[in-house]
Amino acid sequence: METLVEGAVAEALRDGDGEAIRLYVAACTERMAPLFMGLRANAPGREADLDFYAESVRDLWHADRPLADAAERVRLLERFPELQPDEEGITDVADTYAFFAVLCLRYALLAHGSGSADDAVSCGHAALTAMGLLDQNVAGVSLLAEEQRLQSLSLRGDASSLWDASVTAGRERFRAVLGRLPRQACF
Repeated sequence: METLVEGAVAEALRDGDGEAIRLYVAACTERMAPLFMGLRANAPGREADLDFYAESVRDLWHADRPLADAAERVRLLERFPELQPDEEGITDVADTYAFFAVLCLRYALLAHGSGSADDAVSCGHAALTAMGLLDQNVAGVSLLAEEQRLQSLSLRGDASSLWDASVTAGRERFRAVLGRLPRQACF
């Protein structure tokens, strides 16, 4: 499968250690988190999912060691409606970006627990795919290029500056998606 992750980034992940992989997926997921958190904030019955998602993203930043319960978290995440097959597919804007945020977290948890570079690349690919869709549908943004830049930075940056950049990028993404929602759906 060809991914959107730049070859140099994928190679660095494959050549890197577990901590580099864990930092990379933590940053990718942090940038995607506002999409899930913001788009599902008012969804009835999703309070536990929101708490679980936020806690998982927070725990991913402990890059010095793998999550001991990563496999269990993946199992719980796979119960989320966003990852359940649907005959009609995903057609709603909010559902599309919430799906990519959950998918990104799924691969991040897998990579964090196992140290798998392939799962890390899949995590990055989910983020890049979502940003590519946003670029196609929102005039004047270049979120795909920004995600590529931040993915490269995550392999050589320090955790603090990477976290700051990821939080800022996540907020920008959420604002871009909000601009695509029908007026009555905006929060």
